[in-house]
Amino acid sequence: MSSNEKEGNSSDHIVMADNIPPILIPAGDVTVQVRIIDTTSRIDKLPLTFLMRPALEPMEYMPTIPSWSFLIEHPTGHKAIFDLGMSKHFKDLAPVVSEDDRFDDWDIRSPKEAIDVLEEHNVPASQIKSAIWSHWHWDHIGDPSRFPPSTDLIVGPGFKAALLPAFPTRRDSPVRESDFRGRSVIEIDFERSARATKVADFPAFDFFGDGSFYLLDTPGHAIGHMGALARTTTNPDTFILMGGDLSHHGGLLRPSKYLHIPARLSGSSYGLQTPHPGCSFEKLLLARTGSTETPFFLSTAAQVVDEEGLAKTRSKAQKLDAQENIWLVCAHDATISQVADFFPASANEWKEKGWRTKTLWSFLNDFNDAVQAF
Repeated sequence: MSSNEKEGNSSDHIVMADNIPPILIPAGDVTVQVRIIDTTSRIDKLPLTFLMRPALEPMEYMPTIPSWSFLIEHPTGHKAIFDLGMSKHFKDLAPVVSEDDRFDDWDIRSPKEAIDVLEEHNVPASQIKSAIWSHWHWDHIGDPSRFPPSTDLIVGPGFKAALLPAFPTRRDSPVRESDFRGRSVIEIDFERSARATKVADFPAFDFFGDGSFYLLDTPGHAIGHMGALARTTTNPDTFILMGGDLSHHGGLLRPSKYLHIPARLSGSSYGLQTPHPGCSFEKLLLARTGSTETPFFLSTAAQVVDEEGLAKTRSKAQKLDAQENIWLVCAHDATISQVADFFPASANEWKEKGWRTKTLWSFLNDFNDAVQAF
C-alpha cells in the first residue's frame, strides 16, 4: 500500500494526501482499459482572453489546442467513447455554431474524427455501444450520425430540456437532429438513478455498475457538463480523471491550497524547459492573485454558464488533482502531447510511466516570456 493510501471499511476506499481531507472513492476490483485518442484536430490563434482572465503579457494567444477523446473498454466487451472531439465538417454544424464569425479568425484544423482514428486501427463504429458527450459544445460532439443506431448517446442532466428539439426544428439549437436520429439518447440522472452514488465530493453515476467507470456531475462550464473517473489499476488503485472542459489550461486549476508550485522545477521529471526556479513563477502568481494557493487564471464569462457552480466544481476537482494516484486529463490539455502514449496504446500504466509528474506543472512553460518580462 502506498504512503498516500489507507484502507477504509468494506465498501469504501480512502485515498489520502498529507495535506488534504480524505477522498472517498467506492471500492472496486474491476478496471477498464483507457486509450487516449488523438483526434488530430488543432486550434491556433485563439486569444488567451477568450478563455481565461486576466490577460498575461506577452502571452497573447493560447498554446495550440488539441482535442482528446477516450476509448473506454470494459471486460464485458462494452466499448464507450468519452467525448468525440470536432467534426471534420464543423462548418456544417447548426447555424448558431457554424455562422460564428470567430471561426474566421482562428486557425482550425480537423483532418480526422475520433471514429476515423478508431477505424484505421480496426475498431469499427459498430463496436461502440456508448458515445458520451462531456457536454454539447461543438468541439466535443463530433458527428454522431457516423455511428450506427446501436450506439447510444449519453448526455448530462438538463440537456434535453435546454437543447431539444434540435436544429432544424429549433433554429437556435446548437445541436442537430441528425445527431440523435434513430438512436437512444440517455440523460444521466445523478440523483434518482439506481446507479447514482458519490465519488469524493461529486454526485456520480456508476456506468457499468461495478465501480470501474464513473460519470461525474461537474456543472458550471455548460449545461449538463460531466467528467468521468476510470479505475485503471487495482491493488493499488489508480484512476484517470477525464475533465472535459473543467479546465482549458493548467493555470485554471493550479496551484491550489493542496498543490503548491515546487521550489525546484528544472529537469525532465517536470517536463519543463526553463531555467526559472519555482519561486520565479510564484512571484508572478503573487503579483496576479496575492496568493500562492490560487490558480493563475479564472475563466472568462463566455466560458461559464454558472460561475458559482464552476467554482465549486473546480474546488472539488482540486482535491482529486492533488492525489498521487489520480491523473487529471482535460479534453484540451496540450501538456500530454509529448508525454502520453496515444491510441491504440493503453494509458492504464500512466503512474508507472510517470505521466502525471511530467504533466502536472509543465503548463508553466507557457509563462516563460511572462516571467522574463516580469
